[in-house]
Amino acid sequence: MSGRGRLALCAYAATLMAASAMLPLLDSPGWLAQAAFLLAVQSGVGVLARRAPLPSALTIGVQALTALVLLTFAFAREQALLGVLPGPRVVTRFGDLLGSGGQDIERYAIPAPASDGIQLMLVGGVLVIGLMVDTIAVTFRSAAPAGLPLLALYSVAAGLSGGAASALWFVLAAAGYLLLLLAESRDRLSRWGRVFAGVPSAPPRGAGAFGRDGAPRAPVRTGRRIGALALGVALVVPAALPAFDGGLLDGRTGGDDGSGGGTINAVNPMVSLQNSLNQPGEREWLRYQTDAADTGGLYLRMLALDRFDGSRWLTSEREVESIPDELPRPEGLSSSVRAAQVETRITASVTFEDKWLPMPYPVAGVEVEGRWRFEPKGRSLVGDGEQTTRGIEYTVRSLAVEPTAEQLATAPRPSSAIISEYTRLPSTLPSVVETTARQITAGAKNDYEAAVRIQDWFTTTGGFTYDTDVNSGSGPGAIARFLRDKEGFCVHFAASMAAMARTLGIPARVAVGFTPGTPRGGGVMSVSNRNAHAWPELYFEGVGWTRFEPTPSIGSAPDYTRSQAPSDDDPASPAQPAVTASRAPAPTVSADDSCPADQRLRGECGSSAAAEEVAATGSGGPPWRLLLMVTAAVVVAALPLLPMVWRVRTRAGRLSSRGRTDEDAASRTLLAWREVADTAWDHGIVPDESLTARRSAVRIVLLGRLEGDAAAAVHRVAGAVEQVLYAPSPLPAVGLVDDVARIRAGLAAGSSRTERIRARLLPRSSVRVVWALSAWWNALTGRLGDRFRSWSGRLPGLRRPSRQRG
Repeated sequence: MSGRGRLALCAYAATLMAASAMLPLLDSPGWLAQAAFLLAVQSGVGVLARRAPLPSALTIGVQALTALVLLTFAFAREQALLGVLPGPRVVTRFGDLLGSGGQDIERYAIPAPASDGIQLMLVGGVLVIGLMVDTIAVTFRSAAPAGLPLLALYSVAAGLSGGAASALWFVLAAAGYLLLLLAESRDRLSRWGRVFAGVPSAPPRGAGAFGRDGAPRAPVRTGRRIGALALGVALVVPAALPAFDGGLLDGRTGGDDGSGGGTINAVNPMVSLQNSLNQPGEREWLRYQTDAADTGGLYLRMLALDRFDGSRWLTSEREVESIPDELPRPEGLSSSVRAAQVETRITASVTFEDKWLPMPYPVAGVEVEGRWRFEPKGRSLVGDGEQTTRGIEYTVRSLAVEPTAEQLATAPRPSSAIISEYTRLPSTLPSVVETTARQITAGAKNDYEAAVRIQDWFTTTGGFTYDTDVNSGSGPGAIARFLRDKEGFCVHFAASMAAMARTLGIPARVAVGFTPGTPRGGGVMSVSNRNAHAWPELYFEGVGWTRFEPTPSIGSAPDYTRSQAPSDDDPASPAQPAVTASRAPAPTVSADDSCPADQRLRGECGSSAAAEEVAATGSGGPPWRLLLMVTAAVVVAALPLLPMVWRVRTRAGRLSSRGRTDEDAASRTLLAWREVADTAWDHGIVPDESLTARRSAVRIVLLGRLEGDAAAAVHRVAGAVEQVLYAPSPLPAVGLVDDVARIRAGLAAGSSRTERIRARLLPRSSVRVVWALSAWWNALTGRLGDRFRSWSGRLPGLRRPSRQRG
């Protein structure tokens, strides 16, 4: 197999290994096999086109046309001419599939079903990335920059999957990239060996130019260093990219052997709440019937987030166990507090798939089929392995806890363990959070009164506005920005109130789930994606974890917060009621009893069907998501242009005017010669620094087929270099910038069109960036090693034992 053939095979393998990071996104791996076959055909066409040989631009065009024909045959053969030729109907079909794929991404949790729309996105994306890798690494024979599209493919997959099995997929993607580099080292780098090992910006001298065994440093070793450096960057980039969750709550559990053990790992489920609330169509996710006297306070809680890192509220890593027949009494709940038992029968839609089971809180018992585990601290149920809520029916017995304001106001101080765990705050929390909390609660006589004052400040007196399109950003300053701008949705209100409560020493956490929903007649309540919600829970000894509602116009404030505790200054005066607003009824999902039950469950009847139709023809998502996707596409498209941008900036810096001293004149001359050498390198004339400037000039003129002014310009610049290096009193050089321009024009005139395009878009001399980074890394590790040896040498226990024998 030829060198380019091996390189094409390695580019194909590297693309597939990076694409494997997307396997956790779908519930079936069949799409990857399809992508592998289509990519093999596309790569094979490239191999044949290069053997023909066809010009590079035509080779890329043939491969792109092949990819379009393959996608047409795979996804739109019925709309194509003769089953394979794309036409207007194929474009329409692709648009419909991409639109439905976008809706499926919004609708389903990860792993999502392999719908045609999602498969088109994944397979088409793999073909596009594969074409970019093949073009850069094989057609233009520059394997190192080909790591950028591979990195983009892995980063998108890692972000969408939320890091599921990220170590395995990263190792595969990294191995593919290293394989590509090593393949190039046998083909391209074997001819660049002298350049990589012997022509750095500052060539190594003496023993530094050789390995430990006396042999010159191999280009393969240099390739490995380049790969290690690129992989180091790849480790950092995905961590800086935004993550997209696949459903309302992308919860994950540690698996077990079926014995009921295991752990719950920390997740961030609130990230996707805004996506659920902003979906263009309303989808019914749950239906339930209950014997509760009042459903206004029957929130369906999924889990509690009890760890705050300054940026996000997360679940702590908790032990899980098998569901006991009778659950233990809720933590902190005294028998003196009224708690009526309520039974609720819940049915989940087949379109609602999550790992956490929505239940009224606090749950006292549950009857549910499947593999579910009980987490005692949060009093939640989580699916084990592949178990989800999809289409299940279950019955929950819960307690309707009804404390009085007096019981909350006179609650004793919680235990030190509760206070220590649930009042912990990061040092990065802005001081404005505590300052605001203390200003609002100034004069409060107890924790209960302080909590009600914070709730009322958010809902009525603080001037806050409910808006699901607001993005307060992330990081420690997110709460401070929310308190300043006073716009947000339930996540902002719940997270901010919990943080403010902790600054006052009140144990707090954030609960995630659903508001009670909308009556549908016959005692049935309907819960949709628009009911997704977050609220704070504060701990009061004797009552336990207690719900508060700081979000204006959503849900309902609990009865025990509607009046504050009596003031010590005027015990006879009645407390002022806390004004709260109720959520407007959600659009009716189905009011037609003649509609089949399964369609009513999916929300496909009545006004909901109309809403779905409008959603299908709408924008398909909030503007910020489209802007983010466009920005990501622009960044990925701009990555291959980075070598050209670096080259333009380097040329401008070398030819810019400097000072007027003799040293400045000498520097200008040497930089101009470096620019001549790099320009010749970009056009295929590999520099040889073992030659003198005069001999190098002759070589450039001969290999570059330069004549007339261009040839004379090369000799003039070389003569100026000899003056600087050898003359006792160098004569000042003039016209260097004009000479460099003449040389560039002459080299371009003597090159083919393809070579000119490559010299501009993928200049060979841009490898100096890799050399500079490698030199910086070697210098850094050398300094650190020297410091460590110097430090360890001063420690008696770390010194090498003496070999002297007495």
